[in-house]
Amino acid sequence: MNTTVNVLNGKFSIEMQTFGSGGEPLLYLHGAGGNTGIDGFLEELGKDFKVFAPHFPGYGESTGTEHIDDVIDAALFYHQLMDELGIPTANIVGHSMGGMLAAEIAALDVHRAKKLILAAPAGFWLDAHPIPDFFAAQVDEIGALLFHDPKSPMAQMMTAIPEDFKALETMYVERVKRLATASKFLWPIPDRGLKKRTYRIQSPTLVVWGESDRLIPPVYAKEFTSRINGSKLETIKQAGHMLMYEQPEAFVKTIRNFIKG
Repeated sequence: MNTTVNVLNGKFSIEMQTFGSGGEPLLYLHGAGGNTGIDGFLEELGKDFKVFAPHFPGYGESTGTEHIDDVIDAALFYHQLMDELGIPTANIVGHSMGGMLAAEIAALDVHRAKKLILAAPAGFWLDAHPIPDFFAAQVDEIGALLFHDPKSPMAQMMTAIPEDFKALETMYVERVKRLATASKFLWPIPDRGLKKRTYRIQSPTLVVWGESDRLIPPVYAKEFTSRINGSKLETIKQAGHMLMYEQPEAFVKTIRNFIKG
């Protein structure tokens, strides 16, 4: 179900998808590409949890990006959104850029995340293992960066370039809007000082990575688990950066087992 949530008396207007009607609350934070509209894994999670999947300001129909300048602003925005949703504490799942922001949420307020799941999160930079410049990539190059098998039906569907001019124009306008927002956190490198704050994360934390992630190499998984006390790592085979789309069953099972375990 799609809803609109006004935050801070309309300072932000947030488009949000919800799945499920019972169970513990689960807040899902999307990556730089946004929610796709074909997020079957969220529907599956909705069978066990009450899933809230907001579009970050600047994505979809959500507004208010001009009020967010950095990761601290973003984390505090999510704190406020949680309060207004009536879920001051929730299981938080974040992918890529959303993983970076999920970690910031948990670090800035240790009571926000009941359990924290970081799926191929951004947030660190290792000189020996540079992350490709996603912002400079051409549209036809993105599939190889994001997917284990860029020729798979799912990858082809998600990276298809429209032949219709109007649809192509819409795609590029939306892409520019999203990347302009994401650049506040990820460009020129995705390091905004998270490593100085991860020591504060107290919630049980699971780091999940696609074994063949070519955007944020799996070596970064060890960096996260070494910096978050007591965190665990799960690697999903035959999955790249978009692991929840390539291996949705394995992804959902991993999250379900961690939260319920």
